[in-house]
Amino acid sequence: MTWLGLYEQALGAEAAAGYYNRNVGVPTPEGKVNVRIPLAAADAMDVRLWPEEQVLACISPYVGRVPELRHVSEHPRFQVHHFIEGRVLDAFSPRGSSVPAHVLTDIVALLERLVRVPQEKAPALPPDWPVSGDSPGFGRVLSGLTDRIHRKHLAEYREVFAGFGIPEEPLAVVEPLWDGLTSRPFALLHADLHRKNMIVRDATTWFLDWELALWGDPLYEFGIHLHKMDYPLDQRAELTRQWRERLPAESTTGPLADLDLYLAHERIKSAIVDTVRYSQQLGTASPAQHDFLVTRLAGKLNAARPLWGSSPDLTPDRVAAALTPWSER
Repeated sequence: MTWLGLYEQALGAEAAAGYYNRNVGVPTPEGKVNVRIPLAAADAMDVRLWPEEQVLACISPYVGRVPELRHVSEHPRFQVHHFIEGRVLDAFSPRGSSVPAHVLTDIVALLERLVRVPQEKAPALPPDWPVSGDSPGFGRVLSGLTDRIHRKHLAEYREVFAGFGIPEEPLAVVEPLWDGLTSRPFALLHADLHRKNMIVRDATTWFLDWELALWGDPLYEFGIHLHKMDYPLDQRAELTRQWRERLPAESTTGPLADLDLYLAHERIKSAIVDTVRYSQQLGTASPAQHDFLVTRLAGKLNAARPLWGSSPDLTPDRVAAALTPWSER
């Protein structure tokens, strides 16, 4: 079968879909492959720096247990990766629960290898990208996108945002603090390390979905990972211990306030982005999915509300009531 034939077969098959891609396992005589097809209508809610295939080519000499790139097509746009057998971590260890001990070790090993990728081996950066060590500039890149997303959707969601406690200027509580970030040498970041992007097989962890990889402050990688994993406190402490022990000291330096700032930004971003994303999903959700989405969104909003001086007391019922107009469209 040709590469285009694989793509055409994948178009009509059942897929695992994220926010940006459909992933379809297709058998071939040489073994199963994953056909990865971008979602044309996906609304960009994350900083995008490089095409994923450039990232995979860059990291392959340095990082193991990542998808092997088999083919890239521009017209139509798709990739073919080797298919990684195993269980998605989220399927048996959902957000907030403990993960197997080896997963913590595997994650730290990945982060340690990523900080050792030389900048000259990484794909080219835009001319206006912050230089290595400009952690404040990197932080402003992140919050700049969040601000643009908020402003883009403000007219439509103004009443909902207000009802959820999201102020007219939600980033005002973090913007003045970026200048205080400690300078750390930049590194290649996965920037989307969560449970649905990890596959466990034979007590080893494979890491998927490199489309949001960045060149930036390694403390941001650690912070966004903590935010998305929501570890129990004992595992968060153990991961932090291993991270500080194994990574170069210059990658982990800085006060706790630096990590808190990245976490604050991610909570704000999540409150805004997921209000929009979840409202768009409710219309086609089953009753069980509907309840899951509004409960999850209430949790994300409550994580951000104290940053704006509100109590974390938003209930799923209030969330559902506010988003009913979107679910009935």
